[in-house]
Amino acid sequence: MLYIVIVTYQKSIEEVDSFLLAHRKFLGIHYASGQFIASGPQNPRTGGIIICKGNGKEEVVDLLKNDPFYINGIARFEVIEFDPVLYHDSFKPCIS
Repeated sequence: MLYIVIVTYQKSIEEVDSFLLAHRKFLGIHYASGQFIASGPQNPRTGGIIICKGNGKEEVVDLLKNDPFYINGIARFEVIEFDPVLYHDSFKPCIS
């Protein structure tokens, strides 16, 4: 199953930026495992989006509790389960 995580900043951009390197390190670990597919900031920069794979919403929520943004109260996370029924052929490896 795929999940869209909506990240909403709860602190100033200065505080967000002070944890950005640690947050990106967290993301990198999960890109390396194949669990994260894409991520990036929203425009305007009020938060971000993470697209990831998971075996259940609770698994994704638990995983996000290790994000420095979560640990330090920088952002809140909304996890939306999503079942892609139509997609470009090049996206198929991301969902299998």
